[in-house]
This record gives sequence, C-alpha cells and structure tokens, in this order.
Amino acid sequence: MSDVLMERLRAGAEALALGLGDAQLARLMEFLALLQKWNKVYNLTAVRDPEEMLTHHLLDSLAAVAPLRRHVAQAGLPAPVRLLDVGSGGGLPGVVFAICCPEVDVSCVDTVGKKAAFIQQAAVALKLPNLHGVHARVETLTTPFDVVSCRAFASLVDFTHWSRSALAPHGAWLAMKGKHPEDELAVLPPEIDVFHVEQLQVPGLEAERCIVWMRPSRQTGAGQGGSVA
Repeated sequence: MSDVLMERLRAGAEALALGLGDAQLARLMEFLALLQKWNKVYNLTAVRDPEEMLTHHLLDSLAAVAPLRRHVAQAGLPAPVRLLDVGSGGGLPGVVFAICCPEVDVSCVDTVGKKAAFIQQAAVALKLPNLHGVHARVETLTTPFDVVSCRAFASLVDFTHWSRSALAPHGAWLAMKGKHPEDELAVLPPEIDVFHVEQLQVPGLEAERCIVWMRPSRQTGAGQGGSVA
C-alpha cells in the first residue's frame, strides 16, 4: 500500500510542478504515517482512509505550495519567511509548507494542546527545524508574520479579525477555501483588501478549491481591490 501511495504522491507533485526531491517526498509519506498513527488516539482528522488522506489532505495542501512560493518571490520577502498557520489541527497545510518550503519558518497554532503537541512531535520526527507547534489562541499572538494561512478554519471575517495582531504590516492572508466564497467576500470590512482569488487544481480531486489572498488595505476605506478572478 505504501508503494502505491508514494507513486500517487509523486505523480500528484509532478502534476503540480513542485520539483520536490526524493527526501521531501519521503518526508511527506512519513508525515502521512504520523498523522495516521496519532489520529487513532488524538482524533486529528475525521478522514481515516490512507488513500483519502493522501488526496484530501496531502495533495490538497500541496496545491497551495506553488501559490505560496510565488507570493514569497513576488513580495521579495527575505528568508526566513515567517508563516503562521491558524487552526492547523493535524498540520495541514502547515507541515506540508514546512517540508516543501525550507526557506519558510512555519508556526502552527491551535487552541487544542494535543494538536500543538502533535506538530512538535512531527517537527522532531521529520527533522524540520523550521516547524513549530504553538498552543494558544491566535488572538493572543502579536509576533509579526509575513503570511498568515488557514484551511477550513473559519469565515474570512473571523479569520482576518482574529489573526490581525499577528500579521506584519506588509503581510498577507492566505485562506484555503472550497468553492469561490461569494457570501464571505461580500461581507468583508473595507479595511481588508482582497487582491487575488486563485483557483486550485488538486490532482485526483474533482471538488472546487481556491485560495483567497488578502491584506490590510493600504488606505482606510479602500475596499476590496485587485484581482478577484
């Protein structure tokens, strides 16, 4: 089974043109094994089937790697780029980002202690010095991060409001969503600028996926600008 999953992972990474090396692919498989092991005790995810975990978790998170890399390059952010993954749970997409983007220092914050502990364990087991588990409420964090991400966490309004104090002045929010969240976008306050809504193609998954990119408005009352298609 593991060989089959590895081949599916390799094919998915190639379809996404991520240029991952064998060591990174092996780490992703190790992470999948860790997630399965800890999930039995800590209930990190409702998904139990290994093949479904690969598609719905690993490949889904991998689809956001190229957009993250592109943002880092276009923004001219110096290494190490600081990323906060909010409500990370089992480390998705935070651990995947840490494996695929060694120049990004990833902190995964969760209010559930056992989930933060899992991230710490994953950092040790996978030998990822750029990965950290944080047991806290995101509202209490004030250290500035260049990127604040989430996946299936909360509404865009709540996500940006709760994590605002953790976002650097030049920072951006990366929110992974399913279908284009028209209703959520419509109620964002004017101080949040949506500068891009990026459609994602997840190998082996037909469901709609997108990333909503946001930042604090450069001018109060500027409203939503940029590309939202």
